[in-house]
Amino acid sequence: MVEQNSQKMPDNSTSSIEEKKEVLEKKDDKKKELPKKVKKEEAFAIGKNMHVSKKQCMYICDFIRYKKIDEAITELKEVILMKRTIPFRGEIPHRRGRGMMSGRYPIKSSKLFINILKGLRGNVLMNGLDLDKTHISWASASWASRPQKRGGARFKRTYVVLKAREFSEMEKKQ
Repeated sequence: MVEQNSQKMPDNSTSSIEEKKEVLEKKDDKKKELPKKVKKEEAFAIGKNMHVSKKQCMYICDFIRYKKIDEAITELKEVILMKRTIPFRGEIPHRRGRGMMSGRYPIKSSKLFINILKGLRGNVLMNGLDLDKTHISWASASWASRPQKRGGARFKRTYVVLKAREFSEMEKKQ
């Protein structure tokens, strides 16, 4: 016969359940605490391998630089409707407009830039910047990798980087 231990185990089941509840509550409290958003100084948007002319993108970058994001989007929509021209340099026909020597209506490029600017606006909001005080501080277009065509020619591809910063009233006056 097997002898059974006649000693009773202390009733720790209720205390262990309470301890488990406390541990779970502490974990829940940690989950409820949201991480603090760090306010960044700049927001970026990048257009990779865009199938548009680098020359057109360079002139659009010059056109939208130092403007507010929403203002740049509305002006590019006017370009699509052929109500506003983008200033170009070189032997290009003259266009109407104050201070306009010559210009064009790069419609396809403007559509792609509107998409990039919408992404930049979203990044500005996520980074905790004030949209009313934010301007496009840097706009750059350069060659992306250009795949080979038949006969040795190359496709056109452009890489665009837009950067937005918050400007205070003092910085605007200077």
